[in-house]
Amino acid sequence: MKILNVIIIMAIVLSSCKTNPKEITNKPASAYFKDQKIERKVDSVLNLMTLEEKIGQTVLFSSGWDVTGPTLNDNYLKYVKEGLCGNIFNAHTVKYNKRLQKIAVEETRLGIPLLFGYDVIHGHKTIFPLSLGEASSWDMTAIEKSARISAIEASASGLNWTFAPMCDISRDPRWGRISEGAGEDVYLAKKIAAARVHGFQGKDLSAPNTIMACVKHFAAYGAPQGGRDYNTVDMSDRVLRETYLPPYKAAIDAGAATVMTSFNELDGVPSSGNHYLLTDILRNEWGFNGFVVTDYTSINEMVDHGIVADEKEAGELAMNAGVDMDMQGSVYLDHLKELIREGKVDEKRVEEAARRVLKMKFYLGLFDDPYRYLDEKREKEMIYNPDHLKASLDVAKKSMVLLQNDGTLPLSGNKKIAIIGPHAKATVNLLGSWRASGGWDFVTSPFDAIKKYNKNLLYAKGCSFNGNDKKGFAEAVSAAKKSDVVLVFLGAPENWSGEAASRTSIELPQIQTDLLKAVRKTGKPIVLVLMNGRPLALEREVKISNSILEAWYPGTEGGFAIADVLFGKYNPSGKLPVTFPRVTGQIPIYYDMKNTGRPYSANSTEQRYVSRYLFTPNTPLFAFGHGLSYSHFTYSNLKLSAQEITKDQKLEVSVQIKNDSKVDGEETVQLYIRDLVGSVTRPVKQLKGFQKVLLKAGETKTINFILSNDDLKFYRKDMSWGSEPGKFNVFVGGASDSVLEESFLLKD
Repeated sequence: MKILNVIIIMAIVLSSCKTNPKEITNKPASAYFKDQKIERKVDSVLNLMTLEEKIGQTVLFSSGWDVTGPTLNDNYLKYVKEGLCGNIFNAHTVKYNKRLQKIAVEETRLGIPLLFGYDVIHGHKTIFPLSLGEASSWDMTAIEKSARISAIEASASGLNWTFAPMCDISRDPRWGRISEGAGEDVYLAKKIAAARVHGFQGKDLSAPNTIMACVKHFAAYGAPQGGRDYNTVDMSDRVLRETYLPPYKAAIDAGAATVMTSFNELDGVPSSGNHYLLTDILRNEWGFNGFVVTDYTSINEMVDHGIVADEKEAGELAMNAGVDMDMQGSVYLDHLKELIREGKVDEKRVEEAARRVLKMKFYLGLFDDPYRYLDEKREKEMIYNPDHLKASLDVAKKSMVLLQNDGTLPLSGNKKIAIIGPHAKATVNLLGSWRASGGWDFVTSPFDAIKKYNKNLLYAKGCSFNGNDKKGFAEAVSAAKKSDVVLVFLGAPENWSGEAASRTSIELPQIQTDLLKAVRKTGKPIVLVLMNGRPLALEREVKISNSILEAWYPGTEGGFAIADVLFGKYNPSGKLPVTFPRVTGQIPIYYDMKNTGRPYSANSTEQRYVSRYLFTPNTPLFAFGHGLSYSHFTYSNLKLSAQEITKDQKLEVSVQIKNDSKVDGEETVQLYIRDLVGSVTRPVKQLKGFQKVLLKAGETKTINFILSNDDLKFYRKDMSWGSEPGKFNVFVGGASDSVLEESFLLKD
């Protein structure tokens, strides 16, 4: 019987020509994964399946790694053989995955292939800058290429699914997972979400070098109370829809195949049991046609949330809410059959979940060839491919942000340089959190990378990242005294950001600031190089340092990227995708906050009874969009094509930008608007466009933008989506706090 069923499935697969998904471009979500030939094939397979086998397609278990390599729990292996587990994550390398796929295809009753998933967040083996760093490039081509290379390497290692991109807006840098996203802004995050999906999935999911994207964490995971991971999220529907949902939708409209639920609750209901999110919005409003997977054991965790009494009830709530696949929790495997028998879950709902999973296996081409991702020759050719390393270096340089510079940078090659600090000889920390399977055995530290420019170096660690041990200060000060310039590498180890890495303070630990102060007393110019995964509060450090370079965790080639920027081989062009506060106590602080009835103005006479702090300005230390260059850019002649427009007209915005330095450089020109009066209050600024432009030394260019009615829409008082007539301000400049300003009137 088993052989007959396998033959029938193969006949189904071969009964029509191979069918590929439509080209991945930005369309409504409902435009994707609706091929009728594939739907018929899925129906034919479902007709052969038992209920237990259908449930098996909703089960996702983890493989593990021990000292000798990858392993699979004996029970999980048994479930695979019985068709009760259709998907595995944390399994990679062709040799290992091929063994598992062979079991699924050749030893199970129906021979249905496995999906293999993994957290390929910012690279697989070749690691790119962490996601927040990549966002600092404001370069969609570079970000898409990073995801494309990540997919090429991951698929060469036997994977066909990544748990990325993370599309969570975050405005609280205490939250460790801010490192995995695109920052605080809706417009920029939407662009980046789409670029990452395009990179992972390419134009044809059945190609052996593409992998499925997974939009996470749905929804609003980036807004936990207190910045504490996994914590409660509570917000109005207006804020949810206007600020937090758009990046997820942009990724889904770009063709993302899967969505992952978040750990948090929203409006009193955990996301993995939230029908409003998973069915009303995701399915019914947005038309999503892929499948929904939970985050790790999040169905089980609904018991601790207090919304269900036990895991059986949790499974009922999750399946009925719209969760198609249970990651690691075993809730569906253990309880769905009984829930169906009791009438608490409709068998048709379970069949629909299995259908969605099977459908994506068809789109991946796994029924055509279960071993299409399992080619050892391709694995050897693609892993750490020289072109991939070159791209990693390029993206790392583009991601770095020059926060402050008094002319100390760029460095010349003939100076004696002291290199100090706990990150100076970093290797593993260059890779950052969620480094997938990226190795650091051949990663070059900043200290060693700088040697290609200057071998006249002195080194002293100075101190550790934290603690009170100042024994290394004397050696650091001695090295500084003997040098012409001091490079101080500070920040945080990679495990201080990412999941479960929330902090109550985002200042540098006191021991690092004290090291900087000790070196400052030598009178030598100081370049502070930061490696970290979140915004930092640097009010003390800006007063001590001559120049500050935010390098983030720059990836496999990060040491060389830092050296290239410091010595001017690459002119920094990064811009902050998130606000850097002066002190932790200003959080939350973001550029598109709203005004108050008692707004504070730094330009007016001091007043007590306005919205302000007693001893700290309201303004950030470094604003959203900030980033310096070795070039100097001047903005002028901001012009609008009209002073008044109607809703069916477009407004042309132009500005002149001049590179009035002797160094060629790139600048990201940013366009913002403000709706001055609305039926509900509006932010003081909103990003609506940007262009990254290269200007040669002395060159002037005119940059043009188009504003349409779509750019002016918001959720009005009655929660309808649209614009309202009235006055708008338009701002253009090189940062959210450094802009030229004009205005226009929108008429009915």
